[in-house]
Amino acid sequence: MSIGIFLAVMAAALLHAVWNALIKQGASKLTGMAIMTLVQGGFGLAIALSRPIPGNEVWPWLIASGVFHSLYKLFLAYAYDQGDLSRVYPIARGAAPMIVLAVSAFVLSDAIENVEYLGIVVLGLGILTMADGAFRSGESRKLVPLALGSAMATAGYTMVDGMGARVSGDSVAYVGWLFALDAAFFTPLVFLIRGRRALAASGRSWLAGSAAAAASYGAYAIAVWAMTEAPIALVAALRETSILFAVLIGWVLFGDKMGRAKGVAALMIVSGVVLTRL
Repeated sequence: MSIGIFLAVMAAALLHAVWNALIKQGASKLTGMAIMTLVQGGFGLAIALSRPIPGNEVWPWLIASGVFHSLYKLFLAYAYDQGDLSRVYPIARGAAPMIVLAVSAFVLSDAIENVEYLGIVVLGLGILTMADGAFRSGESRKLVPLALGSAMATAGYTMVDGMGARVSGDSVAYVGWLFALDAAFFTPLVFLIRGRRALAASGRSWLAGSAAAAASYGAYAIAVWAMTEAPIALVAALRETSILFAVLIGWVLFGDKMGRAKGVAALMIVSGVVLTRL
């Protein structure tokens, strides 16, 4: 991997942590997520309409992915209502690859290497340590199941998108339609939950949501490009440094409490994810 690609992947990891931080700092996490999703959906639709329409065999994958993405954002928004960025993000981000590996092994009969088993153990211990810290520090215990719910939805769309993009044969169009469907599913859900107040936000909130959408789309675009230029497993592992970026942002900018246990747990989660993807 060249230094240029390495720096690009690290920038993508930082962008992923940044859009989560932008959502976390908003007064209403759910409204912020809805704004981000609408703007992102507009980007996606514009790109999708410039490509050939997917075949009938692709739409079930796209619809399933749109549902999983909506659940992911719903759980994540509520998790950020309950806990710190530096607590929620590592659990939500770190548990997803562990779930994907477990499902792949038992449902898809994929072979798991010894280093991946080690990674699952390290990941699990890191997540347990991070969750235990929430219980001991007096934070809301609700953040743990909500963050794990987000991780389960992430695992769902990860597996669906992995297979759906292959069926599609056009990853650019697939991602564009995915974001468009995500907006089509998530926006009515937010209106159902919040009513007329769903998108009632200040200009500053719309600006933050739009910035989050740009950061999210940019992070994904960089990652996809990097995977065409460098080994996929290496790019995927490097992206998980976003966990450390999120912890640092929470600590330095948001004033999150940072004890030794939380720092060690974050390092364990990153290490476990890297081991599962090498």
